[in-house]
Amino acid sequence: MSSFDERKEILKNVIKLLHSGSSVEELKEKYGDLLSSISPFEIPLIEQELVKEGISVREILSLCDLHVALFRDSLAKRELKGVPEGHPLEILIRENEEILRDAEALGLYARALKEGKSDAANLIEELLGELRKLRSHYRKNQMLIFPYLERRGIIAVPRVMWGREDQVIVKIRELREAIGEFKSGKEDAKEKIASLSEELSREIIDLVFRENKILYPACWTLFSEGEWAAIHEVLEDMGVERGEWSPKAEPIYPYQLIPEAKDVSMLPMEFRSLASSATPDDYEIRREGDIEMSTGFLSVNELEKILRNLPIELTFADENDRIRFYTESSMRTGFIRTKTIIGRRLNFCHPPRIESYVMLNVKRIKEGEFPYREFWTKVGDRVMRVIIAGIRDDEGRYLGTLEIVEDLTEILENPEEIRKKIMVL
Repeated sequence: MSSFDERKEILKNVIKLLHSGSSVEELKEKYGDLLSSISPFEIPLIEQELVKEGISVREILSLCDLHVALFRDSLAKRELKGVPEGHPLEILIRENEEILRDAEALGLYARALKEGKSDAANLIEELLGELRKLRSHYRKNQMLIFPYLERRGIIAVPRVMWGREDQVIVKIRELREAIGEFKSGKEDAKEKIASLSEELSREIIDLVFRENKILYPACWTLFSEGEWAAIHEVLEDMGVERGEWSPKAEPIYPYQLIPEAKDVSMLPMEFRSLASSATPDDYEIRREGDIEMSTGFLSVNELEKILRNLPIELTFADENDRIRFYTESSMRTGFIRTKTIIGRRLNFCHPPRIESYVMLNVKRIKEGEFPYREFWTKVGDRVMRVIIAGIRDDEGRYLGTLEIVEDLTEILENPEEIRKKIMVL
């Protein structure tokens, strides 16, 4: 067994001892020399091994606080250096700096509240507004970073990290509710606010630590410039102002990535076992005959069946107001349309009494006065919402007019029943 494998087994045992109730200080004293030499790449490797051995992600999540407390001393001096300004990773690290400051402030306010300073509750409420950035930050990890790790077969890291991120979001929601209770006069909610704030502060700080010391160094080593180029490109789609970093490589998206053995030799020694033991995801998502769109690939059959299973009906007329396409929903029934309308003039598809009104709105949409127009009508006893929208290409050229018909009868007639079905994610 190699020295790395021996360290790995000892570290796995340390985690299991934590789970069985051993104190952090006791384990630090016993394994201090080992912990001082630990690499940030070994922690995700251990989690990957634990998952393989049948330990659930939920159980690993329960250990994360102890992991971080145990490993903090050994990783405190490690920093990720050399990331260019404007690089996606630099953006994530910069966001973490702001998040860390807010999380530390949250902990201070929580302690002040415990000491009887009730105005600290107002400060915590203000800080929650700043912490909205957390959801955006975590979403970048989840949507931009994790798919590349999963493509390489590194599954445990994304699942554990996402679980921890989700716990933070849920606790923020609970804290907001507790503040609402306190403001409505429930004095005992103050203790709950302080307790939740302390937990949140600790968990957010730990996540910042794990990202900056473990996750991001691993990605910096693993990902090619093409992968970072794709992430850089997608940042704008997520509403993030991209940095000025200009990649030289063409973007490589996760589904295009073909992990090869040579990638492993480029990794630090401590992370090679994780990469080599993982089974890469080589699923080919693109198939022969697919329609290629900006957001993915579909066969004609898949596209037709998807459109049929939407709870809306669509009719599309081209720039010359001729019907080119319509859908039929298996879930809802709107206006009657048949294949005989293909090629028909848009104005002839409406009763003469409203023909001029419909075409006036189409004209105003074409001229750019409105992006769309919304109307409400009835078909029998069903209440329909009709949206007429202008469709334009990336250069602003008018491609045609889309009519969207949606049956909203149940929502309008049973709003309270709908509210009961709402599930906050």
